[in-house]
Amino acid sequence: PVQLVESGGGSVQAGGSLKLSCLVPRDTWRRFPNLCLAWFRQTPGQEREGVAAIFSGGPYTYYADWVKGRFTMSQDNAKNTLYLQMNSLNPEDTATYYCAEEPNTYVCTGRREFTYWGQGTQVTVS
Repeated sequence: PVQLVESGGGSVQAGGSLKLSCLVPRDTWRRFPNLCLAWFRQTPGQEREGVAAIFSGGPYTYYADWVKGRFTMSQDNAKNTLYLQMNSLNPEDTATYYCAEEPNTYVCTGRREFTYWGQGTQVTVS
C-alpha cells in the first residue's frame, strides 16, 4: 500500500505560520506522470474539505477559494516531499490536515475522491 506521512503540525498563535510536509513513496513522480497530490483538512463533526491540489502533468495547482493566497502548495521531487506553507493563520484553520494521492488522473482538484491518504497532522491556531 501507498504510505503518505504528514508532519509539521503544531500549535501557533493567530497570524502565525506553519509549513506542513508530506513524505510520499520514492519515485512517485517518476512512476505516475498524471499524478494528483492534495491537502485536505477536517475538524470534528465536519466533512473533510479540500485545501489545495497539484497536478504533475500540468503543472497546475488548485486552491480552495477560502485560501485567499494565504497557503502555498509545493513539491520537492528529489526529497519525495509535498509541502503546504500556511501563513496568516486564524483559529478557523484549526483542523487535522491530511495529504492525499491519486496516482493516475486528469482531474486534480480538492473536490474529487482520492485513493490514498496519510494519517494526518494536527494544526491548532489560538
